[in-house]
Amino acid sequence: MKNDTVGIIPANQQPGILKTLLLCLPMIIITLMMLSSGKPPTELTRLTAFLLTFVFINAIFFLMISTGKTDRWRSILFVTYAVCFVVSFITHLIEVRGSMAVSQANMIEGLTPFCHIVIPMTLIPAALTKTIIFPGTIFGTQTAIASMFVLWIGSSLALGRGFCSWVCFFGGMDEGFSRLFKKARIKSINPKWKYLPYAVLLLIVLASAIMLAPFYCQWLCPFKTVTEYPEITSAKTAIQAIIFVSLFIALVVVLPALTRRRTQCSLFCPMGAFQSFTNKINVFDVRVDPAKCIKCKKCIQTCPTFSINEETIAKGKTGMTCMKCGRCIDACQQKAIFYHIKGTPLTGGKVEIYRRLFIYPAFIFLATMSGGYVQDAIVKMIRLITTGSMF
Repeated sequence: MKNDTVGIIPANQQPGILKTLLLCLPMIIITLMMLSSGKPPTELTRLTAFLLTFVFINAIFFLMISTGKTDRWRSILFVTYAVCFVVSFITHLIEVRGSMAVSQANMIEGLTPFCHIVIPMTLIPAALTKTIIFPGTIFGTQTAIASMFVLWIGSSLALGRGFCSWVCFFGGMDEGFSRLFKKARIKSINPKWKYLPYAVLLLIVLASAIMLAPFYCQWLCPFKTVTEYPEITSAKTAIQAIIFVSLFIALVVVLPALTRRRTQCSLFCPMGAFQSFTNKINVFDVRVDPAKCIKCKKCIQTCPTFSINEETIAKGKTGMTCMKCGRCIDACQQKAIFYHIKGTPLTGGKVEIYRRLFIYPAFIFLATMSGGYVQDAIVKMIRLITTGSMF
């Protein structure tokens, strides 16, 4: 069997066009309402962006349903989402502030958008001092602290660490670079490195509690390179900028490209480590049928987060760091790996039903998070082409 047919539903099991459209109908309605906010735009540029985004997102979902492949199509939208997020976010900052740099005045005024990676760092200070150690607003905007907490809680309950492959606007960046080459240049990484994110998590939680400041944001976040960063006014802020850029190049660009793994997410990100614990309370998991497994190790080779190995296969499951991206499922020719609902039988021919029950909420989160950024990025690109400026 050729690699490009791996994971596809056999022809006699593929849903017909009518059934596929019926299965897609709920998503079509949901995305229509979500992308238009109940009222499609009338201005030509925004209407064009709305229609392109609507068709693109629903085409991805249609292909997920009709082909039975999850990761192949998820990845296209997920990477697009990350690129459009950067375009939309940076241009918005420049339009509003005139720069990507955040000044002390911006922080005092609470004009810093809240990032979900800050969440683990805020919990202890909030419990002990009743203070949120982040210079943002509590309510009022999509990037307000309360909004991000609600999004995080909802997506964690629905997806567990699936948050990292269906919701996180940073995750598509190292995923995109991990797909640049067909073969890995670095094929072996010591599995002990997968424990580093837990050490980073412990470090930043304790340091943030002691300093009453988000330590990771101040010193270790690679994504400051493509979002916002402290205004460079001293040797300290210059060093911070160098660290941010170096980590971004190494962890988000170079290592993912060389290893075909999501190295930032799996080997460094403290939020990813934090999200791993939510897999324990999430109803969905990924299971392995050892009886069907022929030990080809394709799942081990393709897993972007080192979440599956010979030991986990023998136990019939993936590790707690599993992001539920579906790459191992798509790669398995024997259909020995599948999405599963905890507490239900592992046999009985309901594998595709379990998969659909998972991808509905997962895709709703992905479409909801990506839709606005994709639309805005398209608007900005149309403006650039037609007027020479994105603003």
